[in-house]
Amino acid sequence: MLADSEVLSNTVIADVVTELGVPTTVDDAYRTFMGKRLVEVIETIEAVTGRKLPPDFTDAYQLRTFDAFRAHLKSVDGAREFLEKFLGIWRDVPRCIASSSSPERLALSLEVLDMTSLFEGRVFSASDVARGKPHPDIFLHAAEQLGIDPRDCIVIEDSVGGVTAGRAAGATVIGLTAASHIQPGHDARLRQAGADHVVASFAELDRVIRLLLRRET
Repeated sequence: MLADSEVLSNTVIADVVTELGVPTTVDDAYRTFMGKRLVEVIETIEAVTGRKLPPDFTDAYQLRTFDAFRAHLKSVDGAREFLEKFLGIWRDVPRCIASSSSPERLALSLEVLDMTSLFEGRVFSASDVARGKPHPDIFLHAAEQLGIDPRDCIVIEDSVGGVTAGRAAGATVIGLTAASHIQPGHDARLRQAGADHVVASFAELDRVIRLLLRRET
């Protein structure tokens, strides 16, 4: 949600699968791989290519993705400004990242974006729970670690699976369509998945968050 990473990561996936003999575009990668945990990505690559990958494939694939992140990763437009405003008003409101990405990818993304200190000790990966999104496990785990009832949480998501998972956890869910990989009509899909609100920018997100938090306080 903060890192505009999907174009980069799915470009790497498309290149890798193409090199393995199955021509794949970035749009193909979005449809097939986006939102999956690392282990699920590897399993899906094996299914798509019809071959068992070597033991060192996962590390090589991650390193290739990380090199792309170090060279090109940026934050989503407006993300840093939103965080600065949020911390200026609600610094004591617990916040976390609960993502399908691997712990290593999350750590690198925050480092590249210079946001590590903003979420220290509050970064949770779906690699650490039994089921990934669209199951609610990662959000339930994050809420438990923060000591908060999931029904009192606000989940900000840009994927259908993430919105589904947030609703299943009992949270209020805001769909955000600000990242560069978002395609036309995605806002409608987020609403259909059950998003309580859908916004197109971090400026709109700021307005909705202000209303929700003031209502709760």
